[in-house]
Amino acid sequence: MKNKILSLFLAVVMLFGLAVPAAATTEGQDLAGSVVILHTNDIHGAIDGYAKVAALKDSYEARGAYVLLFDAGDFIQGDPTVSTSQGATAVELMNLAGYDAAIPGNHEFDYGYENLTTIMGKAAFTALSAVNIQYNGNIFFKENIVYEAPNGTKIGVFGVSTPETATKAHPAKIQGVTFLEGQELYASAQAQVDKLTAAGCEIIVCLSHLGIDESSAPSRSIDLLNNVTSIDVLIDGHSHSTYEEMAAVADENMKINGTAVTSTGTKLASVGVVTIGADNQIQTSVTLAEALTTEETNVAARAAAIKKQIEDDYGTVFAATEILLNGERSPGNRTEETNLGDLITDALLWGAEKNGEAVDAAVTNGGGIRATINAGNVTKKDINTVLPFGNTLSIIKITGQELLNALEASTYCTPEAVGAFPQISGIEFTLDTGKLFAKGGQYPGSTYYGPAAINRVTIQSVGGKPFDPAATYSIATNDFLAAGGDTYYAFATAIANYDTGIPMDEVVMDYVKTVLGGVISAADYGTPKGRITMVASESASYVVQDGDTLWTIAQQIYGTGLQWEVIYENNKEAIADPNMIQIGVELQIPAA
Repeated sequence: MKNKILSLFLAVVMLFGLAVPAAATTEGQDLAGSVVILHTNDIHGAIDGYAKVAALKDSYEARGAYVLLFDAGDFIQGDPTVSTSQGATAVELMNLAGYDAAIPGNHEFDYGYENLTTIMGKAAFTALSAVNIQYNGNIFFKENIVYEAPNGTKIGVFGVSTPETATKAHPAKIQGVTFLEGQELYASAQAQVDKLTAAGCEIIVCLSHLGIDESSAPSRSIDLLNNVTSIDVLIDGHSHSTYEEMAAVADENMKINGTAVTSTGTKLASVGVVTIGADNQIQTSVTLAEALTTEETNVAARAAAIKKQIEDDYGTVFAATEILLNGERSPGNRTEETNLGDLITDALLWGAEKNGEAVDAAVTNGGGIRATINAGNVTKKDINTVLPFGNTLSIIKITGQELLNALEASTYCTPEAVGAFPQISGIEFTLDTGKLFAKGGQYPGSTYYGPAAINRVTIQSVGGKPFDPAATYSIATNDFLAAGGDTYYAFATAIANYDTGIPMDEVVMDYVKTVLGGVISAADYGTPKGRITMVASESASYVVQDGDTLWTIAQQIYGTGLQWEVIYENNKEAIADPNMIQIGVELQIPAA
């Protein structure tokens, strides 16, 4: 019955969302006395949409509403139109569009803390800090802001952002920046709620860049709302979740623990609309971008000029591809070997050797591959869109055991998507997703954990030779991983570690032109090369560790402690008392 109610609710939501553009005109419903919050998240350089956002804001204001426009992070990276200026053009367009406030997502740190403070210093809107992110122990932007609507309603706004930034941003570029997670994250958010409540705010809005991905636990928006009280609206980002995906984790009233939740996907596929009536009743919806036909002319003109400049600089065709090169997240570069991952790592291997570095293999993170390239002509802009971070080619020397540890850590949740998933050249390994990741100690300054044992990954060969855990291997990678980004702490502690300074996108373009003769053929890259073999055992084992209970083990494995009885029923001989399990006992875990 609940599923039927949810399906009906979603249908109504979709109809309402489609109806918003028609109502968003001066001939529409009188909204005097209402508060409307428009919101975006994870725009990632989709700058064409800013003119529509601005027009939508104008239309609501023309109908008498008090309108606020917020962004929940990840607006400065994702396309050359914003990444080549390291976010300055995004801030310029947000100024023109009339944004009121924005928080940093993890990608706002891609070009370093200093760059972030510089570009946000030019913002006409309020740069809100994520209150769980600090620089040298202090919140570095404004911690919250209070708006008072003409009807007297006080709206307090604060932000939180994913602690995964610690390893998703280049570690060398965020020195001095710390990220609170888990209980400390919840406490920082609750402190803001309490301050805003004391200031007389009737509506409290949290701009969240936490997301709902399981791999982000315990610092997801879901976790936050189950531990923090009195937030009225949470506008989410980071996981690129659509409104419908948020509805799937919320109740029938689109709430989690009493808080209205909403999100708009990515790349301005939709604009969020939160309507607060005179009685402070909250209604959330989205307006689909394709239904918005009106653009604000000044914003549209500036966006067009920025795009033309990029096309003039980056639009020259330098190659062609006979096949689509897979740049998807999942299924794609964060879950499995792809042809684009093969191409990029082959290029890194070749680029290192071209520059006099004898290397055995190459590794890059799937999360650093950001776009698909369709069959046809290939431009510099295409490559820069795929590799937008300005990463450079680095060389590390590590032992075979350290490489094995890195691969085990970077596939800890596969087949669930994770940005650390390795795309490789010169390595062949097997990944058994049916076996459990044995979580060891937390990496310093990271949200990720090293493996307590090698359960899932078996390396067959490196550099065309049988794998030797005692051997020393030279690995070509990017400077982000070489600095310990994502799960690659083992790379940061390598025997040797140096940056060639050669831009990664240039290495790929040179490889395509020089080695492939300007044509990426179906014969070369039509399908992934089979470097990673995926298997899935029907059951797995788990060794009980200090502090474990059947409930916590089930929570870790199945995502819910309610499954503890499944583990107990399959291990009665090893467990005399379900309330007292012995450290070191090996449990057999049935598949979920």
